[in-house]
Amino acid sequence: METLAMHISNGIIDGPVAAVFAALALAVLTLCVLRGRRDLDDRLAPMAGLVAAFIFAVQMLNFPIFTAGVSGHLLGGALAAMLVGPWVGALCVAVVLVVQALVFGDGGVAMLGLNITNMALLGTAAAYLLIALLLRVLPRTKAGLAVTAFVSALVSVVVASQGFVLQYWLGGTTDLGGNLTGLAGTMAGVHLLIGIGEGLITATTVVTVAKVRPDLVYALRALKPAVPAPAVPVAGGAR
Repeated sequence: METLAMHISNGIIDGPVAAVFAALALAVLTLCVLRGRRDLDDRLAPMAGLVAAFIFAVQMLNFPIFTAGVSGHLLGGALAAMLVGPWVGALCVAVVLVVQALVFGDGGVAMLGLNITNMALLGTAAAYLLIALLLRVLPRTKAGLAVTAFVSALVSVVVASQGFVLQYWLGGTTDLGGNLTGLAGTMAGVHLLIGIGEGLITATTVVTVAKVRPDLVYALRALKPAVPAPAVPVAGGAR
């Protein structure tokens, strides 16, 4: 692979596989619309617009990965999941990817279903699962929130990169000579470095929002701390 970019260009994956993932992406995005409508309120609706605009702007800024000779940018799945939830968050990232493909040629239009599956769906889902776990384990302080944002962002980027590996295994147009493990390792290594940058940006943004308006952080509202079950009194002599 010449660039190891997360935005898949036309011709890298064959047509039938791209069509299958386009149908999958459309089906899951439809579910996101239906579920996301339940979450929309006076706080979430404008926040979703701001999140999409922020992700779009930051994705235009690339930072170099010198060890691989490529550059990376924010994917935004973890940031969107923390601020507006998994359903609306996936839609925000998907909208950004559609605009980038149609207006800026960033990723092939025919490969849009593949890119949405990796970055909007897999990345956001992996991030939110980790967020839900970590916010129940870590203290809800600035440090705990920052660690949650950083770890979920880093892992979501690596998971999204392995989605591409699966897609290439199913329909890659270039024969790698059976070296799929090498592709997976290279993609994971490069995107681990990208994930560090994404984690820092995500943690900084989420903590900044939480300091000013914690009620705007979806994860803090939706994921309540675990409450221990009350002790049941036992009568004397009872077993």
